[in-house]
Amino acid sequence: MQVIRPSSWSELQDVLYEGAWNPSLRRFRSPFAYRGVSDARYSLRTSLARLGGTPRDLERHLLRAFRRYAYTSVQERESYWHWLALGQHHGLPTRLLDWSYSPLVALHFATASIEKFDTDGVVWMVNLSQANASLPEPLARHLAEDGTDVFTVESLTSFSRRHARERDPDAMTFDVQVLEDLERTSDEPFLLFFEPPSIDERIVQQYALFSLLSNPATALQDWLSDHEDVYRQIVLSADLKWEVRDKLDQANINERTLFPGLTGLSTWLKRYYLPRDADEDADEDKESGGPRDANET
Repeated sequence: MQVIRPSSWSELQDVLYEGAWNPSLRRFRSPFAYRGVSDARYSLRTSLARLGGTPRDLERHLLRAFRRYAYTSVQERESYWHWLALGQHHGLPTRLLDWSYSPLVALHFATASIEKFDTDGVVWMVNLSQANASLPEPLARHLAEDGTDVFTVESLTSFSRRHARERDPDAMTFDVQVLEDLERTSDEPFLLFFEPPSIDERIVQQYALFSLLSNPATALQDWLSDHEDVYRQIVLSADLKWEVRDKLDQANINERTLFPGLTGLSTWLKRYYLPRDADEDADEDKESGGPRDANET
């Protein structure tokens, strides 16, 4: 594992984009997924894990109830993976975590919380190609057939339907055993990434993708500690946060663009016009509303 502590904006950019040159393409294409968190002490726990209890049982009940009550509001109703992505996007506790292809989007989520400006933040970087080396053979083969490092909802749906029918020829299209089937492809936990459908502008603007660890009871940080060549941890010091935040705003990476709509606009204006010496009092003005931070835990 590499824990890196950049001391300047330029050093931070060099670290985030390191390894982006792809000689086979002769283009700059970073192999990393990025996740920004406002407090470096926060763990990579999923919203499902934070509920406590038995993750598999809770997940099954949560998604079944979500599907039942949201059915009339959804067009794609037959794919388990679509429902899982939709639930995650709207705040349903799942085993998924939010990531972005964009290091600048990750930096936004590491610096968006006003009350955390006196605390070190962190950007997690996971090398997609290296993470895929741990995939079980059936999934690795399926991914290779698509010629990419990241699954889509459609490719995972195709994979799941094939394996559900091998288990039960009469299996329904929406099968609650999809994740159990996936886990059974390997005796060891594995990590995969997939792109959510473009449900709304937030998904597109945040250049989003999701991670899924096959065993919901396994903490992602524990998995990463056993695969140290897969990831880097970029610690963003509190001293550097204000500069990063101001330069992101000037680059138009903010709540207004990442959360299109009046709520995102209002959240951006509130933070943007906050005097710097007022951030010490921000804890007194916390609100329960506002846009959900897609990369924040």
